[in-house]
Amino acid sequence: MFCKASLIASVTLAMLAAASPLQQQRRGSIALPKRSSLTKADGTFDYEKAVFQGVATKNKHRQNLLNLQNNTGSLPEGMEIMPLASIPSTIQARLNKRQAEPLTDEDSNTEWAGTISIGTPAQKFLIDFDTGSSDLWIPSSTCTSSTCKKKSTYKSSSSSTSDKESGSFSIEYGDGSTVSGPNQKFSPVTTLSSSFADDPADGILGLAFPAISNLNANPFFVNADSQGAVSSNEFGFYLASEGSELYLGGANSDLYSGSIEFHDVDTSTGFWQITGASIASGSTTAVSDFETIIDSGTTIMYGPTDAVKEFYAKVSGSKLFDSSEGYYSFPCDNVPEVSFSWGGESFQVTADNFNLGTTSSGASTCVGALAAQDLGLGTNTWLLGDSWMMNVYTVFSFAKTAVGFAKLS
Repeated sequence: MFCKASLIASVTLAMLAAASPLQQQRRGSIALPKRSSLTKADGTFDYEKAVFQGVATKNKHRQNLLNLQNNTGSLPEGMEIMPLASIPSTIQARLNKRQAEPLTDEDSNTEWAGTISIGTPAQKFLIDFDTGSSDLWIPSSTCTSSTCKKKSTYKSSSSSTSDKESGSFSIEYGDGSTVSGPNQKFSPVTTLSSSFADDPADGILGLAFPAISNLNANPFFVNADSQGAVSSNEFGFYLASEGSELYLGGANSDLYSGSIEFHDVDTSTGFWQITGASIASGSTTAVSDFETIIDSGTTIMYGPTDAVKEFYAKVSGSKLFDSSEGYYSFPCDNVPEVSFSWGGESFQVTADNFNLGTTSSGASTCVGALAAQDLGLGTNTWLLGDSWMMNVYTVFSFAKTAVGFAKLS
């Protein structure tokens, strides 16, 4: 690895359409600050926040499917563009009230974010690194939204390597958040909705495949490899309560033990989507032979309604907690032993990562981090977010067109 200043230089040059010669450093890590969970400080499940993030997840992948259809002309069999989801007005009102009470806002940091720089000289931004999308956007200095006043903004005229392209960029997330701006390999957005006001990150850097790019352009890491900015065409994620990092150009062997178990990606979807998965409760396999999308930009895990119901049927004492959002509960003193396998190693989900907190203050039942939702990704496709990734070291390999998992050190 190399120093942060050198890493910033490499990342900066790789992001721009017109860049000066690349530095010689080939790999490095970006520190990712601690991410909060869906559990409140008193140990109860944060239902309002979970709904908010669920809507964001639904509409992020709705937009991804729109991008995939626009870029390729069709969707793979089983995928479907769902209606735009929205937050119920009663929950939105409570969220607005809570945002106005800083003493109760104990968990505003809701993504894995790290610092990058763009331009020459460097302009710094706090970025959410998202393996479930493919575009990089940050606020522009010409942004007219009041939300941008709370963000670091990009001034293209201050950068000698900025190269403006024609066109437009627009994403509607459907949780009330929208961004738009010039059509570039990265987009300095000129409007940013108020839903981003309390988000600590300035923007998002997508790490998936070009097929789901709203800009219909190569994402950052694809360009980084093609320009020789990294020594290996893969990157590794370590997500934990402390010491989280994104490792560019390989995997950090200090953070995992044993070998990395790789599984091929279905390249037709644009996602980091791997086949042949199974999930077990204890020693009992509950569901098998399904596909999984590994998404660092999603907080929990989601599966098709019938499949998730089948899993919880193997969990003693479990019951449907919220039908609209697909959350299930279980006895807090008997957290299920959950594991995933793709035909090789069985990887465990820890009790801490599966338990989202009690259903109410003083309750003996807790909410599970696997919810039942139809996201339009296919009737046999599950979405595994941070509640999964925090249990393993994850490597995303463009070189192998595969995702790899290893046990944590």
